[in-house]
Amino acid sequence: MTELVVTNFNRNFTGVSATAAAVVAQQAQRYDMALVGHPLPGCPAPITLAEARARSGSGTIWHVRRNTEMRAALWTRDVLRKPIQIVFTSAAIRRHSALPRWLISRMDAVIATTEKAAEFVPNVRAVVPHGVDTTRFFPAEDRASAWAALGYGGSAGIATIGRIRPEKGTDRFVHAMLELLPQHPGLTALVIGKVAREHTGFADTLRRTIAAAGLDSRILWPGEVGPDRMPELMRGLSLVMQLPTYEGFGMVPLEGIASGTPFVATDTGYYAAFSAQGRAGLVTQPDRAAEMATKALRNTDMRRSARDVAVHSFSIDREVDGIAAVYDETRR
Repeated sequence: MTELVVTNFNRNFTGVSATAAAVVAQQAQRYDMALVGHPLPGCPAPITLAEARARSGSGTIWHVRRNTEMRAALWTRDVLRKPIQIVFTSAAIRRHSALPRWLISRMDAVIATTEKAAEFVPNVRAVVPHGVDTTRFFPAEDRASAWAALGYGGSAGIATIGRIRPEKGTDRFVHAMLELLPQHPGLTALVIGKVAREHTGFADTLRRTIAAAGLDSRILWPGEVGPDRMPELMRGLSLVMQLPTYEGFGMVPLEGIASGTPFVATDTGYYAAFSAQGRAGLVTQPDRAAEMATKALRNTDMRRSARDVAVHSFSIDREVDGIAAVYDETRR
């Protein structure tokens, strides 16, 4: 019998996928577990849903993170009558729509990633913030050399990372770069992420704005960066800037500070906690983003203390321990 089943039904590597992968890689060393659905980097090869159901019995935990995964787990427990317990992780800091609310109400336990997220879901057993694998994300011995090895040009780099769309604040980042880059001749900016079909017009407008400012050779659009390349990218960057209008949690700044890379961000997600009152990052209004970026780039103390904040307050081990405590309580 398998102790733990973790589902990953989204073929795209999203923020949810990244957080799940970090946890599953650690859980694989603690449990007789199975991953179901699509592969996750650094994790055991997935099995089929039918295999997971066959291997589940009394005491098996199914840990789910998406609507489709909740439905599959509920079918397993309530229709197939498998004596499993279902644990759901919720990061949303806004009210769920009707179907997710009903699905979440049927969970045996809910883990919220923040205190704010806990306000929007029932059956919360614990608030367990996401953690970062500080053995994968760590500072470069020589950041200038690490940046040069990436091949983007210039003497240093700044990036925003995530889907290219208004909610993620891509336009805010671009406008901040139009103000910042003329003041920092060696700085190259990266807009990293996938452009969905419905947001191609949004992205094209930003590209035209950049070209009109004569900065198209310094604001680059590399597309998506795979999870295997993300630690290397973080080690090379001098600053991460995330300016979304909404973010449930937001792993990018956390991966940055584990790499000794501070951040500038808007006040959403868990960014204020990551900032450690300015020791690891700066939370700001969008119209002050360029000003705060200059401040962060000049603050060598922040670069040194960012890693310490990640290791001592947001390690993946802390997250896995917190989740394990919920599993133990749910099985009782």
